[in-house]
Amino acid sequence: MKHSFDKSIKWSTGIAVITLVLAALFSVISTSMLRGVTWAIGMLIVFLIILTGVIFDIIGVAATAAREVPFHAMASERVAGARHAIYITRNADRVANFCNDVVGDISGIISGTASAAVVLELTVNLGHKSGSLFEYIVSVVFTSVVAAVTVGGKALGKSFAIQHATTIIFQVARLIYFFEEKLKIKLFDTSSKKGKRRNSYGK
Repeated sequence: MKHSFDKSIKWSTGIAVITLVLAALFSVISTSMLRGVTWAIGMLIVFLIILTGVIFDIIGVAATAAREVPFHAMASERVAGARHAIYITRNADRVANFCNDVVGDISGIISGTASAAVVLELTVNLGHKSGSLFEYIVSVVFTSVVAAVTVGGKALGKSFAIQHATTIIFQVARLIYFFEEKLKIKLFDTSSKKGKRRNSYGK
C-alpha cells in the first residue's frame, strides 16, 4: 500500500512539474504568435490550439479503450511501433492523464487567454474603445463559440477514439517509433517490464 502511495506521489509531482513547464512553453509560443497579427489570423491560431487539445483528448481516450492483444501479434512479426503501442496500452492511465488532463487543460486555458487577445485586437481595429459595449458583446459571442467548438470537438473525438482505438494508438506508436529510431529522441523505455498487462478486453 505504501509503495503504491509513494509511486502515486512521485507521478503526481512529476506530472505537476511537466504541466508547469508545458503551460509556460505554450503560453510563450501562443503569445509570440499572436503578437502583431491580425484578428483573423489570431482566430485561426485560437482554433489550432483548440484542435491540439481535441487531438490529444482523442489519444487519451483511445489509450484507455485500445486492446493490448492485437499489438502482441504485431510485435511477434516485428512490426514497427508495435512495442510502443503495447507500452501505451499498459500505461493507459498515465497516457490519458497526460493527454486529457495536462495537454487538454493547458490548451483550454491558453485558448481562453488567446481569445481575449483576439477580441481586443478586433475591437481596436474596428475603431471601438477597450471596455466598450461592442467589446463585451464580441467577447461573449467569441467565448461562446470557442467553448462550443471545444466541447463539441471533444465529444465527437471521444466517439471516434472509442470506435477506432486500436488504429489510433498504432498510428501514435508509429510516430513515436519514428522519433526514436530516425530522430534519436527517446520517449519511451519499451524494454521495461513495468506496466500491468491488460487482458483482451483492455481491462
